[in-house]
Amino acid sequence: MFGNRRKAFLVSAALVGGTLLMTACQDTEDGAAPGASATDVPAADVSGADAAGADASKGAGKGTEQGAGKEADAKDGGSAEGSGADAGDGTKVPVQQACGANDISWSTRSESQAGGYILIMAKAKQGITCILPAALPTVAFGSDGTEAGPAEQSVGDAVTLSGATTAYAGVNPKTTNTDGGKELDSIIVGVGNEDPDPVSLEVGTITVDKPVVTNWHTTPADAVPSA
Repeated sequence: MFGNRRKAFLVSAALVGGTLLMTACQDTEDGAAPGASATDVPAADVSGADAAGADASKGAGKGTEQGAGKEADAKDGGSAEGSGADAGDGTKVPVQQACGANDISWSTRSESQAGGYILIMAKAKQGITCILPAALPTVAFGSDGTEAGPAEQSVGDAVTLSGATTAYAGVNPKTTNTDGGKELDSIIVGVGNEDPDPVSLEVGTITVDKPVVTNWHTTPADAVPSA
């Protein structure tokens, strides 16, 4: 009897052991067993991580490219707009050039006031802004280059020519009371003695003897020579 019971017990133990073994194998297949390595990540998850890293890398690269582009644009803009003198607050102001005779549209007319004189009118050519210095215009007569002296005791202000602004200077070709002098029909005008491109202006027949010229003025009434 005990033999039969022992035999039945052994059979039951074997069946229980088999059942436990099958359960353990099934658990191993369905999930990670205890103690499994952290590197045992399914392939699908690894691909997702790689994709996320690639997207982050692309985003960083794009940001770098955009930043570089903006920096280049700023440099290009600075190169185009940064010319000029520093105003002291980080901004630039245009540097205006001194006028030369070839920057100016010239004209003359005869006036009868003060015994008769020639009014010289100067306007900047289109698109030009320049400064007539605070000095006498250079006015010369004849082949010998006789120059007009000052008709005023002090030098006037500089005049900025741009757009419709006109500067005026008055020339008295003859300040003596004698009958002598040279008969001429043109004058030579320059902006200072160093002007490389003086111009010849037709003025009609004039008699020249100890001529004088005024400073540059912004109104014709101030350009009447008094001597």
